Amino acid sequence: MTDLKHTPLAGWHKENKAKMTPFAGWEMPLHYQSGILQEHLTVRRYGGLFDISHMGRFRIAGPDTVRFLQYVLTSDVSKLGPWRAQYTILAKEDGSAIDDAYLFRFGDEYWLVVNAANSAVDWQHLSEVAQGFSVQLEDLTAEVAMFAVQGPESETLLRQLLQDGALPDEGRNTLSSGTLAGVPVKLSRTGYTGEPIGFEVFVPAKAALALWESLVHAGASLGLAPIGLGARDTLRLEAGLTLFGHELGTTPQGQPIPILAAPSAIVAVSLAEEKGDFLGRKSLAAQVKCYRQWREGHAQKNPILPQIVRPVAILDAGVARQGDNVFWKGTPVGQVTSGTMVPYWVFEGDDSHPGDQVMRRAIALALINIDVPKEAEIDVVVRGRSLKARIVPRHGWSNRPPYFRPIVVR
Repeated sequence: MTDLKHTPLAGWHKENKAKMTPFAGWEMPLHYQSGILQEHLTVRRYGGLFDISHMGRFRIAGPDTVRFLQYVLTSDVSKLGPWRAQYTILAKEDGSAIDDAYLFRFGDEYWLVVNAANSAVDWQHLSEVAQGFSVQLEDLTAEVAMFAVQGPESETLLRQLLQDGALPDEGRNTLSSGTLAGVPVKLSRTGYTGEPIGFEVFVPAKAALALWESLVHAGASLGLAPIGLGARDTLRLEAGLTLFGHELGTTPQGQPIPILAAPSAIVAVSLAEEKGDFLGRKSLAAQVKCYRQWREGHAQKNPILPQIVRPVAILDAGVARQGDNVFWKGTPVGQVTSGTMVPYWVFEGDDSHPGDQVMRRAIALALINIDVPKEAEIDVVVRGRSLKARIVPRHGWSNRPPYFRPIVVR
């Protein structure tokens, strides 16, 4: 792993016995000594600290900043007020995704955070499009580190360390600036875990280790712990969040996936007249029409949006993985895009707090033909064995803070 990039915390991860793994050209912690399952449970009950400094961070400035972003992104950037963030997508003209991303507006500064695996491709694409605009692009990835602080006790932790400024206002996608444990930071109420309470922290790379150690030390008394990429993936899957290369981009067979095949992408696409023309608009307008028909229960087979990403609960013993085939009434209707076994806390009594019992369940996301009923009984073929499964609306709820609540299907 000598040719891999390293975040400012790489040495700390190794000293604290993390299992390191190559990921998107970086050496990253897969998990620590407690393992992926325990880390998943820790985030859901208390909270977790994630080093996400491998993600790409670009600053866009210049007279044409908004006009440029309106053209190169699918969201309506003109509606993004100061100290707010929005989920967005870099689209191709065919309506598939180059990448999904988050756009942050810190005052009058626009920062775009992209997936680590696509950072170089995104930079090249943005740079080429920028030639037609009066804008300047700056890659902040090496200069600015990034952490995620996610889970029920995350806000308590940050308040304990806040010395100046303020935490972002309540509500997703709000931003602020302040000082945590003596380090100037930018903060956002965003994240990739499905947790009702969660933050992302932008910190100068030279101060990243000091702040991380302060967070780890103070978080330990609240039950928070460092979390690796393994649990980050199981958490996002349980929350039904898409991952580029699985639910967005192209299929394992190399076919482009329409952006609106992922229902969560609908919030990232604006067809407002005032947005004007943008990359992929014509294709996305056709997809939106098909998507709305599907939401209204009038879906029919069509070449524009032939499949939709659906949450799938595996009912038989077994774990589905990406590429496993899905059947409905004996006919092949799609493929699993992400699948795993996740642990969960059993909520008891008044359902206000998790109990002490832990169970496991197999869950998945799958690209399934648009005309298959929304809660159909299906079969997933895993290593030659057919497992009974069911399409479900979601794998859990994030609408009752402070806890994420699993929806268990029997």
